Amino acid sequence: MPKHILTRGHGRALTRHHKIAAAGVAALGAAAIGFSAVPSNASTTTTAEAPAQTAKVAYSTQQIQGVKADVNGQLAGAGVKVEQIAAKKQAAAEAAAKAAAKKKAAAEAKAAKARQAAESASRSTERAEVKKAAPKKYGDNLDGWIREAMSIMKKNGIPGSYEGIHRNIMRESSGNPKAINLWDINAQKGIPSKGLLQVIPPTFEAYHVKGTPKNIYDPVANIVAACNYAADKYGTMDNVDSAY
Repeated sequence: MPKHILTRGHGRALTRHHKIAAAGVAALGAAAIGFSAVPSNASTTTTAEAPAQTAKVAYSTQQIQGVKADVNGQLAGAGVKVEQIAAKKQAAAEAAAKAAAKKKAAAEAKAAKARQAAESASRSTERAEVKKAAPKKYGDNLDGWIREAMSIMKKNGIPGSYEGIHRNIMRESSGNPKAINLWDINAQKGIPSKGLLQVIPPTFEAYHVKGTPKNIYDPVANIVAACNYAADKYGTMDNVDSAY
């Protein structure tokens, strides 16, 4: 095949032409790419313009502030509820303390009342015991002697009325506990009648009642021994109307 032999100068001309053509084609391609990448309503720029600066992102705080306010509100509401619960617990504790104090006071009052009742009953019992133990006081006179003698006679089952005893005393001694008969038959025998009811010593000793003095001139002992003798011989001192 025939060979194309190019001269040196001709080769440089073609090469420069080719470079120019290639550069034009590249420029057109870049322009076409730029037009296709830019939206239809955007303004076109050339490759010579400076690159666009990066846009600053703006953040809105309105939503964050709203969230913060809502959280603060919830926390405040929770705080109020906690305070309300604490107040209720304190009120309940105070009410329980008052109820306990009231119950304690009632129990103490009841216990005090029971103690007072027990002490009162104890004092009453003591008074009754003292009254029971203490001997009854009788007058130191004929009336007192007869009444005390009748009390002893009652305990020993010896009959006799106040009237019957008083009547016989007035006939025998006129109420003189130291009276003594020195002129009757008993006196002649050396055993004169003595005391309120004119009892001779052997009779007094035989019918003496235990618990009374062993003194024939003691008015109470004399009455009790004489009535004991009359009950044995006549049934009762009430049946005696003369010397016995």
